[in-house]
Amino acid sequence: MTRSPGNGGREYDADAAHNFPDGRLNEVLPVLRSDPEITTYLEAQNVNAVARKKYNDHGAKHIEIVRNRALCLYDLLKGGDVAFNGASQQGLGEADEAVIVALAATLHDIGHVVHRDDHAYYSIPLAADLLDRLLPEFGFYDAGEAVRVKGEVLHAILCHHTPEDPLTTEAGVIRVADALDMERGRSRIPYEEGGRGINTLSSQAIEDVSLRSGNGKPVLVEIKMVNAAGVYQVDNLLKAKLDGSGLEDHIRIVAVNTKGDNPLVERLEL
Repeated sequence: MTRSPGNGGREYDADAAHNFPDGRLNEVLPVLRSDPEITTYLEAQNVNAVARKKYNDHGAKHIEIVRNRALCLYDLLKGGDVAFNGASQQGLGEADEAVIVALAATLHDIGHVVHRDDHAYYSIPLAADLLDRLLPEFGFYDAGEAVRVKGEVLHAILCHHTPEDPLTTEAGVIRVADALDMERGRSRIPYEEGGRGINTLSSQAIEDVSLRSGNGKPVLVEIKMVNAAGVYQVDNLLKAKLDGSGLEDHIRIVAVNTKGDNPLVERLEL
C-alpha cells in the first residue's frame, strides 16, 4: 500500500502556483528531496516513532505529505489575501515565505531521532545545524538574511507540537499542515503490527483529505471518514492544532462519514 504524497492524492505543483515571485522555492525543493543528510534524518526519525513507540508514520512519506499540504495551504491563503508576517517582519521578501514553509515542513520532526517525547524541542538544534549548511548553499541569502530565515524556520518548527503559540502565519501553516496527514495509510505499519491505540484506529477511519478554496473562507478542508473513530483525528488532533494557530478564521473543516450503514456521526463541521 503506497501513501499518497500530497493534496487529495495529487502531488503539489509548485511551478503551477502563482505566488512564488522569483522561483526560490523551486530551487530549494530539489535540495530538500535529495540532500543525503536530510534523507537519512527522515528515515532515522521513524525508528523511535514507529518501530519503538508504535506511533503513526513520522518518516519520509509523512514529511512529503506535510510539505505538500503546507505549500497548498500557503497558496490558498495567499489567494484569499491572508497576510504572512514572518518573512516580511524580518525584512525578507515575499518569495521567502514559501521557502520558510518548505524548510520548516521538511525539518519539523527530525527531533524524533532523539526521542518522540518533546521531539519539537530536540528538532531545534538539529535543524539549526542543517540550516547553517543549507542556506549559504542556496546562493541567494547573505549572512544576515540567512540568520533571519533560520530564525523563522526554527520558530515554525518549535510551534508545530508545543504549547507555544505560533506568532507568524508561516508557523501557523506548519502547525495545521502537520495534522492534515491523517489518512489510513499513515497508520498502516503500527496497525499491521497489532497496534490498536486511538491514534492508529482513528487514522484507519480516515479515507481521504482534500484542500481547496472555500465558500466564504480561503481554505476548505474536506475529510472523508468510513466510521466514527475518525472523529478523534478531526476533533481532538486537527482542531487542537487549528486552535491557536492564527488561522482559525481562514480555514473551514468539513468531515463526512461516507458509510451510510454507520450513522453515529454523519457530518462534523468546524
